[in-house]
Amino acid sequence: METTRHFTATTYVVHDGATALHEHGRLGIHLPPGGHIDRDELPHEAALREVREETGLEAELVADRADVETPNGRPLPEPAHQMLHDINVHPDGSVGHQHIDHLYYARVPSREIDPNGDDEAAADDWDWYAPSDLRDSGFDDDVVALGHEAIEVVENAN
Repeated sequence: METTRHFTATTYVVHDGATALHEHGRLGIHLPPGGHIDRDELPHEAALREVREETGLEAELVADRADVETPNGRPLPEPAHQMLHDINVHPDGSVGHQHIDHLYYARVPSREIDPNGDDEAAADDWDWYAPSDLRDSGFDDDVVALGHEAIEVVENAN
């Protein structure tokens, strides 16, 4: 069976030592802003668009760029991580659908969430989590670890 793969971008946004997460209605887990990369987008552009649509916030990525000069190219903001997520696993163990996720960290100017995209979670569905909140949340281990890392990276960036 063939596996369908889609490229996605996810961004842990940080403000004043906390990151914003919402409970995904269909999946029942807490997640940061993210979604599919459109055909005409670069991964970092999709990351910023998803933050804007889902939270109404203008994010600034905290990301390295390679120091490479080429005659017809330019370095892009590097994701903090790239992840492969199995989305549709069949009973026989085969995987029908996967997401290749570009995961970024970003700072935002406030905690005032006002979604402006279509079919987004409501502002009241979002909460801000400091490291101690994440530790005590009961969320999936990866969400807790990446939330901690995002807060540390953004808070320590100049």
